[in-house]
Amino acid sequence: MILAVSMLTQNTSDCSESYETQLYRKVSTRLIPLLLVCYVISYLDRVNIGFAKLAMTSDLGFSDAVYGLGAGIFFIGYFLFEVPSNVIMHRVGARRWIARIMFTWGVLSAANAFVTTATQFYTIRFLLGVAEAGFFPGVLLYLAYWFPTHRLGRATALFMTAVPLTGIVGSPISGWILETTGQSGGLKNWQHLFLIEAAPAIIASVVVLCVLSNGIRDAGWLTTQEKDHLQRNIDEEQKTKPTHSLLASFRSPEIWVFGSIYFSFVIGLYGISFWLPTIIRATGVSHPGTIGLLTAVPYILAAAVMVPVSRRSDRHRERRWHIAASAIGGSIGLWASIFVTHNPLLAVLAMSVATTGIITALPLFWSLPNARLTGVAAAAGLAVINSIGNLAGFVSPYLVGLLSTATHDTRAGVAMMACSMLVGAALTLSLPAERRHSETSESR
Repeated sequence: MILAVSMLTQNTSDCSESYETQLYRKVSTRLIPLLLVCYVISYLDRVNIGFAKLAMTSDLGFSDAVYGLGAGIFFIGYFLFEVPSNVIMHRVGARRWIARIMFTWGVLSAANAFVTTATQFYTIRFLLGVAEAGFFPGVLLYLAYWFPTHRLGRATALFMTAVPLTGIVGSPISGWILETTGQSGGLKNWQHLFLIEAAPAIIASVVVLCVLSNGIRDAGWLTTQEKDHLQRNIDEEQKTKPTHSLLASFRSPEIWVFGSIYFSFVIGLYGISFWLPTIIRATGVSHPGTIGLLTAVPYILAAAVMVPVSRRSDRHRERRWHIAASAIGGSIGLWASIFVTHNPLLAVLAMSVATTGIITALPLFWSLPNARLTGVAAAAGLAVINSIGNLAGFVSPYLVGLLSTATHDTRAGVAMMACSMLVGAALTLSLPAERRHSETSESR
């Protein structure tokens, strides 16, 4: 009798787990592809300046230092407006706010095609940062509306595969545009690059406005039973998280530690994003199409690795060592690339290891603050962390540009990025071990 009851309980638990797995798969299938495509478009419009540099700087007479400042000043605008943007999204809803972000950044990204002076370049890049502020932390907050912590790592990793996908798809396309458009229509190839790659953002803004649901209760594609199940999981987890006011988010030491870790990782990320085509060209490759194809290789490896590692981290409920190991791997790849700068094959291999480590660490990192913040504190806290981190988006390309101009070599900048990844790994391991929920909570 006892055995029968035990078997019945086990079968019920299995059925419940199977139902929940299928339900979250349904949610992922509905949300992640659209958000991923939006992030691909966002990231491409943010970093295509790296390919435009191959022709733009010589046409306009910009030095590497001018380019580095212009590439990085985007993040000053991003930093200043990110927290208010995320708080507004929390209040007005994701659908309208994300659509607004995408439309304005599409228009401003296209405006890059018409700059003629350094001042115009700086101004447009700054305004682009203002327009895009809030998209990434807004989506992280949005995912936390749907997924409990123990499922959030994989969901975040799936969303952030947009970063390597941008490199895989965007790099060859950007190289192809530069190679084939020439000076047709009275425009130079880098101007065509900005105009062509801005159009999808404007189109996607309309799709988001028509398709995206603000949250669980707003999702017409879920049944009432499914909504209740998903919302119950979120509500029960919220009770275990500390509640902070908006102001407390700025005063929390933990928030600033998280921001410092992310700052260290973003040094590596945007160093790679803005300078990888130039680093590959420094190995002796001069053909834009070939540079585009070679730039895609590191991102292919990163895309293949990041989701399985995030899934393993979710399964073991462990973040710190997974993050630190990925960051250390990224640092090793960067150091290795310094010594093989005259061998394109070995340089691409080393940068592949570096890119994989850097990009794998990022979605794992975001699982840490998402596990500890809720409500307006989450909206503000995630934006504060992302704002601090994205200051590195200004610092990294600018420092690499200054070092490159001063030494006439990219290796000093790469060494700086490698050291930064090690600092991020050390700060991650300095955090206390994650607090784990009970087995009952985890099985929900």
